[in-house]
Amino acid sequence: MKIAVVCANGKAGKLIVKEAMDRNLDVTAIVRGENRTAAKQALVKDLYDLTKEDLQGYDVVIDAFGAWTEETLPQHSTSLKHLCDILSGTNVRLLVVGGAGSLYVNPEHTAQVMDGPDFPDVFKPLAKAQGKALDELRKRDDVRWTFVSPAGDFQAEGERTGKYILGGEELTLNEQGESIISYADYAIAMIDEALKGNHIRQRISVVRAGGAGGQSCRG
Repeated sequence: MKIAVVCANGKAGKLIVKEAMDRNLDVTAIVRGENRTAAKQALVKDLYDLTKEDLQGYDVVIDAFGAWTEETLPQHSTSLKHLCDILSGTNVRLLVVGGAGSLYVNPEHTAQVMDGPDFPDVFKPLAKAQGKALDELRKRDDVRWTFVSPAGDFQAEGERTGKYILGGEELTLNEQGESIISYADYAIAMIDEALKGNHIRQRISVVRAGGAGGQSCRG
């Protein structure tokens, strides 16, 4: 399997590359500058300059783009649109590193995590930007996409436990009543999805397994 990781130099991107490399997959890091990942192959190019030809021959493209400032938040939508446009009509699967704020908290799917009174105001602009990008992605029936949301507490320096619970559109809590996952365990789930391809045109979510009954990372 050939995988390209876009924005591979970021915290999530580097761990996704490492997980794929540890499984002996053929990985290319797509970066704007010097390759700082474990990948032996790199394409130095800005995301917005990528062409359809650049992504030919890959089975999966993983979009690890991130933007945090007010002026760059709209790029969650524009960058994803660009990737969708150049993958349109191809068999290449697009896996997107998403956010937790747009996960639903009721069966009717009328209330989201970001709507809750305890959701930090500082994260609301990011959650809304990622939610908007997901809403736009849902309209693309010409791309084989999967949007992967982490748990509410997404820990960059968290431990790699090797187990996670796979959820769907609703916020999932583990056996300890927690919504938490490390970047390392998230990377495991992302590569599992890359290999299995079970959720085409769906949003899935992952949370760290909180007890012995958790799902194996490769189960």
